[in-house]
Amino acid sequence: MREIGRRARAAARRMAVVPGPAKDEALREAARALREAGAAILEANAADMAEARAKGLPAATLDRLALNPARIEAIAEALESVAGLPDPVGRRLATYERPNGLTIERVATPLGVVGVIFESRPNVTADAGALCLKAGNAAILRAGSESHRSATAIAEAMIAGLTRTGLPADAIQLVPTRDRAAVGAMLTGLDGAIDVIVPRGGKGLVARVQDEARVPVFAHLEGICHVFVHAAADLAMARSVVRNSKLRRTGVCGAAETLLVDRACAATHLAPLVTDLLDAGCAVRGDDAARAVDSRVTPATEEDWRTEYLDAIISVRVVDGLDAAIDHIEGYGSHHTDSILTEDEAAAGRFLAEVDSAIVVHNASTQFADGGEFGFGAEIGIATGRMHARGPVGVEQLTTFKYRVRGAGQIRP
Repeated sequence: MREIGRRARAAARRMAVVPGPAKDEALREAARALREAGAAILEANAADMAEARAKGLPAATLDRLALNPARIEAIAEALESVAGLPDPVGRRLATYERPNGLTIERVATPLGVVGVIFESRPNVTADAGALCLKAGNAAILRAGSESHRSATAIAEAMIAGLTRTGLPADAIQLVPTRDRAAVGAMLTGLDGAIDVIVPRGGKGLVARVQDEARVPVFAHLEGICHVFVHAAADLAMARSVVRNSKLRRTGVCGAAETLLVDRACAATHLAPLVTDLLDAGCAVRGDDAARAVDSRVTPATEEDWRTEYLDAIISVRVVDGLDAAIDHIEGYGSHHTDSILTEDEAAAGRFLAEVDSAIVVHNASTQFADGGEFGFGAEIGIATGRMHARGPVGVEQLTTFKYRVRGAGQIRP
């Protein structure tokens, strides 16, 4: 593992000064290499799938693991999409001149070496590798044991594409072992080689990374997302947005897990919203007011307000206005994504200002919490911490900055 770190650090120094067009050419070549290696990737994936089925892994895991020609094409297209993004490195973030004549620039620079630890989704190999490369970084990728063969085949194809264009093969390295000790080694930072860790996986993995990492972490532990239907919400819009927020895809981190309804509009809005969810096959766990509108609603417990279901289940509560909604979100939420539905611009402004989440939304679905929907091309994950990378982590968030100071012989008195 230390040798992997040493090679990644050397590659990162080279990648930091690679011009944008050269990085884009490498990504497009990597996409071509992926298409060429399609049969080998599918063969590796078939072996992973057979092992996963033999172990009795759940259907959701099998779906995340499975590849087919269409999914491989989507991975290749994602690489080309990242290649089409503006180069985030070298952006002039600020320029100013001091009274003494010094000119100071703040300029975007790569982070260095990014460690990515993921589980069952083999496409993360390509997404993470591409985003890191676009931002001038080197990547050390550690795949889960269930996706190791698939991830290895994808990484080999990408590396072939990089080397065809003269970029360092070590800019993308997949840890070649399934040994869980490799995760622990990465969390130590590999003797200073790794600058940041990004976990992509379940709550257990993320919790371990956050607890044990000795380097900064870009991650979110849970996605307990809320939709608040304010007194001034348009009912037709609310019905559409609530359904989409919860049910478009229930297993994503941007799915709504709690619906809050303003008591001032509960008489007109609560029953249609709850009935829509129930009729669509969503289980509803509610407070007394929610239970009163439909006998199919089961009682919500204190734990329900803190639960990320990742399933067709939602908790529903009636609250006494905007202040109570914000208090509930701050008390039970995970600072991921929260939405207010209202035609009252002042109420929306307060919500957007006072809810301390990475993504706050007005009159739209929480399921827009996605780097692609933000125009980032792809994302390496969603972060809920308070470092500079917050919300979807795309290429710009995989950079830091330095100050360039130019003078004409000035000395400090």
